[in-house]
Amino acid sequence: METKAIIALVLMVLGIVAINAVMFGIVRGVTRGDNRWMGALRDSLNRPLERSERPYDELRQKMRELSDEDKKT
Repeated sequence: METKAIIALVLMVLGIVAINAVMFGIVRGVTRGDNRWMGALRDSLNRPLERSERPYDELRQKMRELSDEDKKT
């Protein structure tokens, strides 16, 4: 029974070490490699936000015009 526990513990430790090595490799590859895909991902995530602001920009402009007219009178 005790040997099974030791084998399980060793396998768990080896699994954790292997996962850490894979994560290290991924991070190292991202920081040293070609990062065009990260920029493309960032741009694609920001595009919907830019499009959704356009109607509000028109509304802000109209509100500025109306407040400027109120200040003049």
